[in-house]
Amino acid sequence: MSKGVWYSDLMDHVAEEHASRVAEEIRSEIKQNGPMSFSRFMEIALYAPGLGYYCVGTEKIGVKGDFVTAPEISPLFAECLAGYCEKVLSRHQSPAILEIGAGTGRLALGILKSLEKRGCLPERYYILDISPELKQRQREFIEQEAPEILSRIVWLNESPQERFDGIIIANEVLDAMPVTLFQRTESGYQERVVTSEGDYFSWGLRSASAILEGQIKLLDIDFPLQYSSEINVNVAPWLKSIENFISAGEIILIDYGFLQREYYHPQRCAGTLMCHYQQRAHTDPLILTGIQDITAHVDFTAVGNAAESLGLRVCHYSTQAEFLLQNGLLDIMRQVATTPEMQFKFANQVKMLTLPSEMGELFKVMVLKKA
Repeated sequence: MSKGVWYSDLMDHVAEEHASRVAEEIRSEIKQNGPMSFSRFMEIALYAPGLGYYCVGTEKIGVKGDFVTAPEISPLFAECLAGYCEKVLSRHQSPAILEIGAGTGRLALGILKSLEKRGCLPERYYILDISPELKQRQREFIEQEAPEILSRIVWLNESPQERFDGIIIANEVLDAMPVTLFQRTESGYQERVVTSEGDYFSWGLRSASAILEGQIKLLDIDFPLQYSSEINVNVAPWLKSIENFISAGEIILIDYGFLQREYYHPQRCAGTLMCHYQQRAHTDPLILTGIQDITAHVDFTAVGNAAESLGLRVCHYSTQAEFLLQNGLLDIMRQVATTPEMQFKFANQVKMLTLPSEMGELFKVMVLKKA
């Protein structure tokens, strides 16, 4: 853990003990190998089997968890996405959908129920999730809400055995991928790393690797002294792995982030790392180890470039607000809001999904097409 006290009143004994176990795992590796890349720190904190944030049985998503996602805010989100999916699915014989990181299962349920009403329910809806706890919650939730569609859902631990035509959906997946941190110093670019001081973690610097230097050079930006940010060097390998799932179709990526010119804006000189714990957002990833979410905004220019290098085509890029409005958000709201009370409720949900001060502009939608 890192020095800090604001969170102490929010932690119960179980959470504190778990954070200590994860921290000890990291300290042990630092003791053995020296300062740790932040990418490795983030990987352990989020994904270590039986220890990482996404691999243990705490409630993460929703008002009782650490953060809220668009599918939890409103069923209108899934309805709009289903409308887009209908157009894509209609172009293929026996298409399927694969959702990566399905959270509570609410998005999967909403899409399938909407597609059922539209008469284009796919035979298979795959869910690829690394968390056994989340997969169990998804199954229980869908079985309770719509047992009749449970037989169409297949939970996966790894990629499908056979390729399919259709759609891949990744809603708030890219932001949780481990990133590498860099800083420009008087001696050149260096990598920001994690060191251990007794019971606390702290930041350090070491010479940037050739890979990191190459990635920074590709940005072609003259960063000012002391400028710090991050690079996701895993984007291209990840895209390569998931585009192999489909023979033809589209990949829908929804996340918060920017194009490169805005991502590395001179005023954004401390990077984009954000952490979430019990509905509180902050910027210190070195505390609450293993019990808080750690994220970095998405560089959509890098995603688009990686996609095109794989032969994929960027066929859509917009804010979340634009995407939802283009796919019938207001019409859908008018259809379901049949009373003044419902109109008020759904109007507030629409505001959260579309207003610039909420999710409307920060969240982007990028669609990649594979012919």
